[in-house]
Amino acid sequence: MEITADTFRIESNIEDAWTLPSVLYTDSTVFAAEQAKIFSRTWQVAGHCSQVAKPGDYFTTEVAGEPLVFVRGSDGKLRGFYNVCRHRAGPPAEGCGSRKLFRCAYHGWTYDLDGTLINATEIEGVNGFRPEDFALAPVRTEEWSNLVFVNLDPQATPLLQTLGELPRQTGKFPFTKMTLFERRTYDMKCNWKAYVDNYLEGYHLPSVHPGLNRELDFNSYVVEPHSGYVRQFSPIRGTQPGDTTPRRYQEAREDLTTDYFWVFPNWMLNCYPDNVSLNIVLPLEPERTLAVFEWYLPEKEHTLPAAKASVEFSDQIQIEDIGICEAVQKNLRSRSYSRGRFSVKQEKGVHAFHRMYADLMQRA
Repeated sequence: MEITADTFRIESNIEDAWTLPSVLYTDSTVFAAEQAKIFSRTWQVAGHCSQVAKPGDYFTTEVAGEPLVFVRGSDGKLRGFYNVCRHRAGPPAEGCGSRKLFRCAYHGWTYDLDGTLINATEIEGVNGFRPEDFALAPVRTEEWSNLVFVNLDPQATPLLQTLGELPRQTGKFPFTKMTLFERRTYDMKCNWKAYVDNYLEGYHLPSVHPGLNRELDFNSYVVEPHSGYVRQFSPIRGTQPGDTTPRRYQEAREDLTTDYFWVFPNWMLNCYPDNVSLNIVLPLEPERTLAVFEWYLPEKEHTLPAAKASVEFSDQIQIEDIGICEAVQKNLRSRSYSRGRFSVKQEKGVHAFHRMYADLMQRA
């Protein structure tokens, strides 16, 4: 299928809209364009504030293929830089830890924690050399809800403006008072969009997630698109009179809900009454994706059996999602399929995602 401007056309009315064409889930040129147009221009989760809690604390990572380092300065300010020495591109920092300065592992150039070049070794005799021209290149870095965010676009809209009502909606879940309990990664044979599509609808709950479906009230499942993110939520079903099926949550109250927040393009907060999990979706190849799951609970509950049970319950859901996403990815290459239609009732979140995606992909 030839990729044209119409390939990215998604009607604003879901009743008239078709899904993204299957070629966008398999083509390598599309994958490269996504890195430039989406992942280099949106706020990405880079880490957790506990990694840079004290002055001198730092960690390194990659976003959209760019090596980055984040550090808490002696003034208490969090800063992010490209982890690239301005001499001949060696690494100023490696791994994580705490230090008073950065020293490039290649030729020993040293940098202050604010990115200033302190010492350029053996540079005598170079005409017109000015240390200020060789400071570490900064990247936009912000903090929210104990998470560290980065945006490679210097002109990006401030993070909080992009989150809209999400901070208020997540406020009832004490995420900032929780600490990391466990981290798992899942290497999946599917395009990142196939995984996001699946996340953004509860349509598949009865078929794919029988355990989760027992806990949630599917008939009351709500999908609520917002500008830049989607909220899905459902009341906890609880134990019903005469029901002997084991439940994770025994009671049902009006304020007891499970809320799932997806933020464009690739991170999620899964908020349960007793834990919150952070989910980051990292595209590796056109048909390969890494899902990173981190589970957060109140520290006093880390040793309780329920903590491990929460992880295992979530892990089972993830295994079920991987199975269906990998099957879908294989079928997206079938000559019998090009694109589909949306369920008006169940797939408002998927439609919103496709609209956001198409909008960025059509920009210069």
